[in-house]
Formats: sequence, C-alpha cells, structure tokens
Amino acid sequence: MGRYTAAVCRQCRREGEKLFLKGDRCYSEKCAVERKSYIPGEHGQGRRQKPSEYGLQLREKQKTKRIYGVLEKQFHNYFQKADSQKGITGENLLVILERRLDNIVFRLGFASSRKEARQLVNHGHFLLNGRKANIPSMMVKSGDIIQVRENSRDSMKFQELKAQAAYKTPPEWLEVDVDNLTGKVLDLPERDQIDTAVNEQLIVELYSR
Repeated sequence: MGRYTAAVCRQCRREGEKLFLKGDRCYSEKCAVERKSYIPGEHGQGRRQKPSEYGLQLREKQKTKRIYGVLEKQFHNYFQKADSQKGITGENLLVILERRLDNIVFRLGFASSRKEARQLVNHGHFLLNGRKANIPSMMVKSGDIIQVRENSRDSMKFQELKAQAAYKTPPEWLEVDVDNLTGKVLDLPERDQIDTAVNEQLIVELYSR
C-alpha cells in the first residue's frame, strides 16, 4: 500500500494553512506554518500569483487528501462511491472519509493525529466490534464499537493518550469511555457535524470537468 513518507510540515506550507498533521506540535511555536509562512522550495517566497479557478479546485482536493492521509487513487475511488450514492456528492465524500477507522480513532482522542492513528491501527492495537482491526481504511458504521486491545492498554503510550483524551471532546456522533479506552459510533455524521475546513463543492467541480 502506497503512503506519503516525506516531511508532512511541507504539506501544510504548500496549502498555506495548518492541516494539523502532527498533533500537538501544530498548536506550538514549532509549527512550520508559523515559522515559514510561504510555499516550500527554492522559489517559494516569490510565488504570489493569483490562482486560477482550476488551481483553487486542485488545491482543495490536495488539501483534503492530505488532511485525511489518502493518496490519489483511493481518493478518486471514494469520490466515485460518493457520486453513486443518494444525496449531495461532496457531503457524501466527507462522510466516507470520516468513516475511516483511522479517522475514528483520531476523533475519539485515542491518537494525537490521523497519522499516529494509522500507525496504531496498523500495529494491531484496536478491536472493531471485538475483532482485531489493523486496516486504517476500514469503514465503520453506526453502532460499531472501537476499543483498545487489552494487551495494549497498560502501555506507556496509551496511558499518555488516555490522559490527553480526558481533556478532549469527541464530535456528537461519537461516544467515548476514556477510562476503558472504548468508543462507539452513535450515528454517521451530518455535514454540519464535520469540522474539517474544506470546500467540498470545489472538489466536485474539479472531478466534473
């Protein structure tokens, strides 16, 4: 499975805004966007031209892919699936992205970033409805229960995450039991319950060209 392996802070700088790809670091003075608020590369500081309509659409797609940690082929497959469903295509796309297991782990507060969530899922630290789940792209549904495996709960990593999760508030479509490191999907999210700062209509327009 392909994955992005370069410095993720460059992705935020390329989009010109914080994508919160490194958890708590993004809220600190170490954030690359705070220190270098220009596009990465040799000529980054000189690029100030106004983007075209296509450029705006492309950047919105790239930003969304980077936020959720999805590569091009998989993102396109998600869009096709969203387009085939009833309802508004752009909203369908965001709901599909939110349903990924790694995103749910992040939303529950069991990881400081989606990247960390993917790693923890890959390493087999989670159960989905009582069964081992180690595929970050697994799609959860309403009523599903996600929990940290018994053998992983006492590790230093999860004790740290447990302490951090106690101060985080999950979205209203999720329920979390911090003490037992367990979460439940109460329902699939509506658009106004998804706080990801993207304009999904621009993505729809891009794929409609």
